[in-house]
This record gives sequence, structure tokens and C-alpha cells, in this order.
Amino acid sequence: MNDNLIECCQLEKCFSSQPAVSGLNLELRDGEILALVGPSGCGKTTTLRLIAGFERPDRGEIWMQGRPLSNEDTFVPPEKRQIGVVFQDYAIFPHLSVAENVAFGLHKKSPAQVKQRVAEMLELVGLSGLAKRMPHQLSGGERQRVALARALAPQPKVLLLDEPFSSLDMDLRLKLREEVRWLLKNLHLTALFVTHDQEEALYMGDRLAVMNQGHVQQADSPERIFSHPANRFVAEFMGNANLLPGQVVEQGIETEIGLIPQRVALPFGSSVELAVRADDLGFDLHGETNGVILSRIFKGVLNVYQIRLTSGLVLEAFQPHYRMFPEGQAVRIFADAGHELACFYNGVAITADEYHLDRVTKA
Repeated sequence: MNDNLIECCQLEKCFSSQPAVSGLNLELRDGEILALVGPSGCGKTTTLRLIAGFERPDRGEIWMQGRPLSNEDTFVPPEKRQIGVVFQDYAIFPHLSVAENVAFGLHKKSPAQVKQRVAEMLELVGLSGLAKRMPHQLSGGERQRVALARALAPQPKVLLLDEPFSSLDMDLRLKLREEVRWLLKNLHLTALFVTHDQEEALYMGDRLAVMNQGHVQQADSPERIFSHPANRFVAEFMGNANLLPGQVVEQGIETEIGLIPQRVALPFGSSVELAVRADDLGFDLHGETNGVILSRIFKGVLNVYQIRLTSGLVLEAFQPHYRMFPEGQAVRIFADAGHELACFYNGVAITADEYHLDRVTKA
């Protein structure tokens, strides 16, 4: 049984002949929070606006529960899609009170129903005592709560959130995202959460869809995205992985920092790259050195070291807060991951299945 609430099929959208979204496929499952994450200009907000109905695709289709929202023959306007939107800049009306803003989309209800619904929404977002306030009398976090209450008031089937915390300071941002995630799950609401912040995406999403240059590069659980990136872009963007060159040998992969005893489905001699994050690496002062410390950044619970290898490649490595080494110190750096590392051939993740080996060998 198909549990997708929203399906986007081969969406394309250009602005001034420049593609913003190209051949995009995306599914939003009933009851999930899907975090759509990627760098600025990758097409995240355009995708959200296409789903909301603020933009019409040049090509492709959008479906909700098996009914078309947009295709060659159909275009459902935004107000009839049962989709709520929370914008980055709040987009609340400065001349209306908090209660009037929340009531804005409830014009089909009786005054008594509107009053009750507004009260319910303000209580839900923790603003019960601020109904008569004007937007200029609110903090940034309170304005975002008003925007959320207004989007939820008409009881949408889907909620779209476009970088809703990006203009808030860090402490408030962390607090509000916890509240919003709890609220969305408590209401069993389906949501698409757009962000450029990798850590925020990992926190908010039941699933992640990583975008780049108008395409979804990978859609999967946060754990799979982080541990098994589909390509080198996902590895670098989600977790700031170091990409370490290597060569496939009989015992595994030979690299500048030693043999990684990990077999991959590639012919011996193939050039590959391994994704190694700072917590996958260790270093000490014993044995033959292969790098030198460029810098140390103290982060409280740990130190972040930048180490330049003999080849000139710079890797990041963590050490506990009490292990401090000076700049210029020669060290022996080595892999200390405790798990298999993501491996890329021509930028694409390589697995150990026979089909992939056959395909790569023939290529």
C-alpha cells in the first residue's frame, strides 16, 4: 500500500532559462517529517513553492493522496491544496493583532468557531496571553510561533516550513526547533522542513532528502545518510567528511595513512576515495610520522586538529579536551573508525555486491 501523502514526479522549473529544479522526484510519507537539506541555491525553496502552489512547474507532476495538484491538465491553486506554510521571515501582517493573524485563514467559520480555534492554537504554541499584542511588540521567537499557529489553524494535511529558525539567535533556535518537532509529532502532522543546516536536518527529519543543483542526491533516514552517503557530495555536505584517496589492493584499500582493511567490489589498482570524518581518525607521537599539526581549536569537550599530510592533503581529527599538542608537531595519523568507511569510485558510493562489481569492471 502506498503511504505517500505527496509525490513529486520529474519536476522541472527554470527562472530566466536557469534551471532551479531539474528532474526532481520526491515523496513525502503520511505522518513523517521530511527534512529537505542542501546548500544555498540548490532548489530547496523552489521545491517547497512548487508543492505549495506558489509556482507552477514547467514540467512534471505533483500528487496528493492520489489526486493531481499539478500536471499538464491540472493546477490546484494554493488556497485549495490544504497545505500550510511557515516562512523564513514570518510573513505575519504587521497591522493585525496576534489573534487576527491566526484567524486570517478561518474566514469560512462562524465567529464563535474562529474564536475557539484561535484560542486553541495560541495555547498550543504557548502564546495564550498575547492575543491582543501587535507583531512589533513580539520577540522573533514569538513572531515565529504566531506564524506557526496561523499555518496550523485551518488544519492542513501538510505543513511546509521554509528555514523557519534561520533568523533567530542560536539558543532560541535550538529551543524552538525542539518545541516544533514535539508539536508536529504530537499532532501526527505530515511536514516538509527546508533547511541548509546539516545538524538541524539530522535533528528534525524522520527522513532526509539531500539536494544539490536541482536534484535529490539521496533520500533516507538520518543514520543512513550520515553513515552510507550515496556520493561524495552527500559525504562532504552531511558531516564535513575528509575525502582520502586510496587504491584497491588485495588486503583492502591502501592510503597515505596506511592500509584500511576494507574490501570493495572493484578490480585491484582502482583509485577510490574514502570518507573519513574527524571522529574516524586518531593520531599519536609513536612510530613513523606522516603528518604535521597545522592548528588546534578548543571546543570544550574536545580539540579539533587540522593535520597536513606529506602529500599536502589536510585532514581534521578530534582528540579529548585534555590531549593538547602544539602547532608544528609531527604526528602519526591513522584510521580509527570502528566501522566500514564510505568508499567512492568516480564520486559514486561503492558496495560489495556482485552486480556492482560486474558493472564497474565492464565500465
